[in-house]
Amino acid sequence: MSVAGKMNIRYPRAPMNLVWNDPDPAGPDIFVGGMEAAADIDYLTRHGVGSVLNCSVNADIDYVDVPYDANAPERLQRYGYGPIRYYKLGLVDGPGNPPEMLLAGYFLLCGIIDQQMPDRPSYPNRDRGNVLVNCRAGRSRSIALLSLYLCLQHTGQFPDLAAALSFVRDAREIRPDEFHEAPNRDLVDAAEWAVAAVGRLNRAAD
Repeated sequence: MSVAGKMNIRYPRAPMNLVWNDPDPAGPDIFVGGMEAAADIDYLTRHGVGSVLNCSVNADIDYVDVPYDANAPERLQRYGYGPIRYYKLGLVDGPGNPPEMLLAGYFLLCGIIDQQMPDRPSYPNRDRGNVLVNCRAGRSRSIALLSLYLCLQHTGQFPDLAAALSFVRDAREIRPDEFHEAPNRDLVDAAEWAVAAVGRLNRAAD
């Protein structure tokens, strides 16, 4: 059994959960999960995940399987191509993040979904696939960002951040006794700030 095939021992839920099933056949489904899912390429492949947005500043993933330079000096860490498009938003799970960082994460997630890769050999991984938004456990940073995304992108279904947060918590199987830390209150505050900031930007553009 793969690592991601096992349930989280402390919080018995799946390694990742489907949050948004895009009604547009060309659009991606969006999952939320932890490092166990993000680090298991076979598991991601079975779910059609081709892009990963890691929200953790304190957990990294090395997807490189084709080195960019096979003759690179040994002192260098691996760099090159991998089977997954990998994006990083380094958030702290708690106080310490400028609120602009969660806003940046919202725009980054929008960019992941809309980004088009050029048809050149230096961009071998052109299939976006479905998207996984992860953090270390998939309970706080990733939930805050996905709630922000749904609130701003699907306002008809999610009139405010609270509605989106409730939806994502339910999708991720978060229990009520976890609500105080899933997500962390500082991240909820940052998401609320980001909602207001996008509102100001939209009004300025009108």
